Amino acid sequence: MNRICCVYVVIFLTVILTAGIITVVIHQTQITPPPQTPTPTATPTANPTTINPPTTTPNPTVASPTPEPTPSSPVQYTYIVVKTYPHDTAAFTQGLIYDNGFLFESTGGFGVSSLRRVDLETGTVLQQYNLPNYFCEGLTLVGDTLIQLTWQSQIGFVYDKETFTLIGNFSYPTEGWGLTFDGNRLIMSDGSSKLLFLDPLTYQKTGEVNVLDGDKPITNINELEYINGDIYANIWMSQKIAIINPQTGQVKGWLDLTGINPQPITNPDSVLNGIAYDQETGRLFVTGKNWSYLYQIEIKPIS
Repeated sequence: MNRICCVYVVIFLTVILTAGIITVVIHQTQITPPPQTPTPTATPTANPTTINPPTTTPNPTVASPTPEPTPSSPVQYTYIVVKTYPHDTAAFTQGLIYDNGFLFESTGGFGVSSLRRVDLETGTVLQQYNLPNYFCEGLTLVGDTLIQLTWQSQIGFVYDKETFTLIGNFSYPTEGWGLTFDGNRLIMSDGSSKLLFLDPLTYQKTGEVNVLDGDKPITNINELEYINGDIYANIWMSQKIAIINPQTGQVKGWLDLTGINPQPITNPDSVLNGIAYDQETGRLFVTGKNWSYLYQIEIKPIS
C-alpha cells in the first residue's frame, strides 16, 4: 500500500512540474506588439493671441483731370469755278442771299447803301431800296421778310421780301456785320470773335459762341451763310472762308479762295465778301466788294 502511494505521489509531482514548465514557455513566446509612436500633443500657449491677416493700405490714387477733347485740325479746302456771272462793280457787297432764282444783296457805303434784288444770270438790278443815311451790312431771309443790319448805327431793318416795303426795325448794342438764319435763330457777327444768336421775332439776344481755330480766336468775322448745319463766314481782309460749327464755335474747315478774282484791285477795301447758297440745287456762290464777277464754285478738300 505504501509503495502504491509513493508511485501516485511521484506521478502527481511529475504532472505539476510539467504544467509549470509549459506555462513558462508559453508566457515567454507571446508576440509583443510593436511599440506605438506617441502622437504629439500641442502644448497650449498661455494667453494665446489671435493674429489677423495683414491689412494692406492702398496707395492713395490721385485723380488725373479729364483732358479737354482736342479739336481736330480744320479741313483745308480749295475750289473749282463752275460758272461765272456778271456782278455790278458799284455794289460794295455786305450781305448776299439766293432765293427762288434771284440774288438779294445788301450794299454798303455812306450815301450809297441799298437793298437790291438782282437777276443771277445777267447781274441786272431789278429792284432797289436806298438807305443814304446808313452804312448797310449783313442780310438774311426769314419767311417772307428780309432783315438787314447797319454797321455802326445799331439798328436793323425788316422789309417785305416782294415789295421792299419797310415794315419794322430793331436795335442791338454792338456793330452789325454779318447775318444769317438757321431756321430757328438769327446768327449775327459784329467784327469780333463771337457769333451772337437772336430771336427772329423779338430780335433779342438769346446766346453767343466764341469762334476758335483750336485755341485761337478768329476775329473780323464778316458776311455769313448757313449751309447744311454749318456757318460759312467771310473773314474781313482775308481770301479765306471759315466753316464753323455753330454749336461749339470751332472752325471745321478753311476754304481758300486765293486767286479766284483775276481783276486788278485798285481799292484795298474791295475784298472777298458775299456768300449765297441755293438750297434746292446745292449751288454755292461767292463774290466781293465792287467785284466784276460772281462765281459759282465747288469745293474739295486739299489732299
